[in-house]
Amino acid sequence: MSSLFDLTVQCDVATISDESQLGAVKLMGPLELYRLWERQNWVSHQINLERDRQDWQAMPERLREEMLFGLSAFFVGEERVTNQFCALVLAAQDKHEEAFLITQQVDEARHAQHFNRLYEDVFAVDGSFEDRLARARKTLNADYVALFDGHLVAAHDALLRDPGDLEAKVAFVTLYHMVIEGTLALTGQHFQAANMERLGVLPGHRHAFSLISKDEHRHVAYGTWFLRQHAHDPALAACVRDTLVRTLPAAAGVLVPAERQRSDDYEYLGRSDQEINQFAFTALWRRLKVIGIPLPAVVVPD
Repeated sequence: MSSLFDLTVQCDVATISDESQLGAVKLMGPLELYRLWERQNWVSHQINLERDRQDWQAMPERLREEMLFGLSAFFVGEERVTNQFCALVLAAQDKHEEAFLITQQVDEARHAQHFNRLYEDVFAVDGSFEDRLARARKTLNADYVALFDGHLVAAHDALLRDPGDLEAKVAFVTLYHMVIEGTLALTGQHFQAANMERLGVLPGHRHAFSLISKDEHRHVAYGTWFLRQHAHDPALAACVRDTLVRTLPAAAGVLVPAERQRSDDYEYLGRSDQEINQFAFTALWRRLKVIGIPLPAVVVPD
């Protein structure tokens, strides 16, 4: 069994090889995760992007367009999850949980700042943060909008109306930490980072991406911890399953390039849609196994 540090930061529950041990994994709680945040804190504006600018200018146009699809999804996504988060801080059950959740919102803002800087300094997109965000949105598909501007906003609004509503909190954490971060963000980071490594490009952004990935693993670890605390309650377990059934179809569509349909076979960054989806939903399935809730049958991976 991996140490707590290794489990949370280096491999996460999604890469544990012995699946029989998943349900017995010991998880970090909010205080441990807060202390880990202090040790791993970093400064986005200190990332050197000079080589990245040169790499971007030298890339073929088609490759730039393909990469921008994934990078735009991250830029817009980081703004959305920063903006749609404060209700969870208000719903914290104690000061340790509150402290960790505040660090998560700081993380998300830092990630958005990094992508804004990438668009400004590397991609040479003029204007304000909001102008660059609007341009990034133009590459996204309808499922992306449905998930981030529809499901996420609705879940956040429900929790904001009543931060003491435990079912609303469970639904929000399921969507935010399991679907958006644990299924989409970590999958996107995995394949985008592998592609940049293979091509030997964008070293500054690759470094930032590795730091962002550590942040995301802490966040997902919190969500896994929180949901496992409540998985024994049949009503709350049903809330997790219902949230997954309601939001996973849109999440699957987020991974599809804008010029394709969800039913199409496609390749992105040299990887097939089957490989990308298998990675994403296997990661989700293993986290749910740690929590103690099965993945709904309609989305069980092959």
